[in-house]
Amino acid sequence: MAIAAAAVIVPLGLLFFISGLAVNLIQAVCFVLIRPLSKNTYRKINRVLAELLWLQLVWLVDWWAGVKIEVFADHESFNLMGKEHALVICNHRSDIDWLVGWVLAQRSGCLGSTLAVMKKSSKFLPVIGWSMWFSEYLFLERSWAKDENTLKAGIQRLKDFPRPFWLALFVEGTRFTQAKLLAAQEYATSQGLPVPRNVLIPRTKGFVSAVSHMRSFVPAIYDMTVAIPKSSPSPTMLRLFKGQSSVVHVHVKRRLMKELPETDEAVAQWCKDLFVEKDKLLDKHIAEDTFSDQPLQDIGRPIKSLLVRLLMQN
Repeated sequence: MAIAAAAVIVPLGLLFFISGLAVNLIQAVCFVLIRPLSKNTYRKINRVLAELLWLQLVWLVDWWAGVKIEVFADHESFNLMGKEHALVICNHRSDIDWLVGWVLAQRSGCLGSTLAVMKKSSKFLPVIGWSMWFSEYLFLERSWAKDENTLKAGIQRLKDFPRPFWLALFVEGTRFTQAKLLAAQEYATSQGLPVPRNVLIPRTKGFVSAVSHMRSFVPAIYDMTVAIPKSSPSPTMLRLFKGQSSVVHVHVKRRLMKELPETDEAVAQWCKDLFVEKDKLLDKHIAEDTFSDQPLQDIGRPIKSLLVRLLMQN
């Protein structure tokens, strides 16, 4: 079984790596030759290049593994996705949450201009990390003394971004596990806070800083909640490479940046309250096996990622 899996995974990985290095090379040339002359032109070109690379991973989700992503959102919020700048926050349930976000960005037409706050070590990863660096992802060291200015400077650079962008921030700071949940529950009990059941306690410093520097030019926060229905196995990267399907439910609620409180302390509390609300929403999903408060939206399965994959393969 392991040999059979390797026979599939290794060729897929090699093809992605080789084609990714080609994309990185073109990105590097554009960074050196075009960006000094016109940052906007560079960004528009890089958006296309990054999308070519990320579409191969979207193909992995959509066509190779056939993962079914079901989006629950009101019609107004759904129709605005990809047409405005947005800060995206989400619970962190699995190791493919970032890929789920990329699939939604691709459906919304902003895959090439989707950014995220990442660990600094990520930018040294060949292909993916290098492309993220060329695409202006924000890389933090998990030391607030160093990260505060890095986050501020990175967000300020986005003010003149030529296309609608999403900036993704996992405010829990780490992926959900039962051990981490137990630690969060013990901490909440000791501090007299609401005890979480399905999420971790958010780390609010980065969120507060992001809101402080984005509220003047970013109109919305996309509050996303990811859940796995009982009938589906939890998706993992290994399952994706093996071509094994899963179902992922995503609840999307658009929240207006201008409606957030003004002070840092109040914004931090708003974030904590949001995750208490998110915890209750996940309780309801566990009981009903769906997000019944929002209509199910049709996100389809475009062939663009399939065409790009075939192009890269040939």
